Formats: sequence, C-alpha cells, structure tokens
Amino acid sequence: MSRRKRLTAGTIALAVVTSIGGAAVHAQTAQQLNWCSGKDGATPDLQIGGCTAIIQSGNYGGTNLATAFTNRGNAYDDTGQPERALQDYDQAIRLNPRDAKAFFNRGIAYGRKGQKDRAIEDYDQAIRLNPKHAKSFFNRANLYDDKGQYDRAIKDFDQAILLDPQDGAVFNNRGIAYMNKGQYDRAIQDYDHAIKLIPNFANAIKNRAIAVAAKNK
Repeated sequence: MSRRKRLTAGTIALAVVTSIGGAAVHAQTAQQLNWCSGKDGATPDLQIGGCTAIIQSGNYGGTNLATAFTNRGNAYDDTGQPERALQDYDQAIRLNPRDAKAFFNRGIAYGRKGQKDRAIEDYDQAIRLNPKHAKSFFNRANLYDDKGQYDRAIKDFDQAILLDPQDGAVFNNRGIAYMNKGQYDRAIQDYDHAIKLIPNFANAIKNRAIAVAAKNK
C-alpha cells in the first residue's frame, strides 16, 4: 500500500552467444540474468551485480538494456543510493523513452529526495504513456497533497479509484486530502470504505477517529 512500490521492468531475454578468440562464451550467466530480473530470491546487491554484468557484457541493447538499467536503478534505490538510481533511470529512459515504468520509478526516486516537482513531472510522463496505471495517479496525488494542492490531489485520487477501486490505501489518502480541506464527512466516508476493504487498516481507523473528533468540536 505504499506510494513507493515500484514497477519491475521485466525479464531480460538471454542474449545470443558471442565469440571471442574462436571460443563461444556468454559475457553473463543465466543466474545473473535471473538476479537482474529479480528472480531466485535476489537481494538488491545480487540484483545490482546481475544487472551490472548484463550492462557491461555488450550483448544487449534497446529495450533489454533499458530494462537492465531500470532494474539496477530499483536495486540502488532499495539500498539507499538515490543518485545512482537516478543515473540508471536516466539511461533507461534514453534507451527507451516510451517506457512508462522507468518514468514511474524515477518519480519515486525524486520523491525520496524531496524533489516533488521533478517527481510530478515524471508521473505526468508515466501517465501520458500509460493512462491506465492507477499507481501513477496515486503517487502524483500524494505529492499534490504534500504540496497543499488538495483539489488536484483529490482529482488524481478519483482517477486512481476509477482504475483500481479495490485499493484501500487510495481511499484512506483521499480521506486525508478531504480532511485537510475541512470536509470531514467526505473524509469519514473514505475512511469507512478503506476499512471495509482492509478491516485491520490501522491508519484508516486512526484517521477516521481524528476526523470524527474534528467534526464534533
């Protein structure tokens, strides 16, 4: 339910065997490919190593290489290296400027750094490329709410709910935006729905109690 849940860029197809000095070799192993794709229980460090092997192999280009950069960027972000993550997302976008996932994930990295406007720009582009991706609307809505632009946030939360009406986190966060506007009844309705979807949703239960108290002052 976190706004920071990233999109995995996907699986990388095994490259054609290369020939060096007359001997057929792979510049990377199938295990490294799986780690780069987040398979086989890969830790962030293993994913970084696997993707680095792919990137440095010279066997990949285009969307496969872009995927390796995106996946390594995800792993760098997971290990608290946002600058290196951003560099990899930049490379992925340069190689495949139609990849909504790279823009979405770069938006998360910019958001972690507190660069809200840059993050919003990336979510804008992710939405242009994939207008049915609910999480892009959700993440952008959270940033608008952080910036005090509650009407814009609510509009994005509305769209996220239209695309994914079973996500309780969106109802909870839209409730926060309504509460920030002083619209406590609307907020309570959203918290009720969030709790209906996720019965033990502690934040929604707490927020509903706050909204009820504020309404009854």
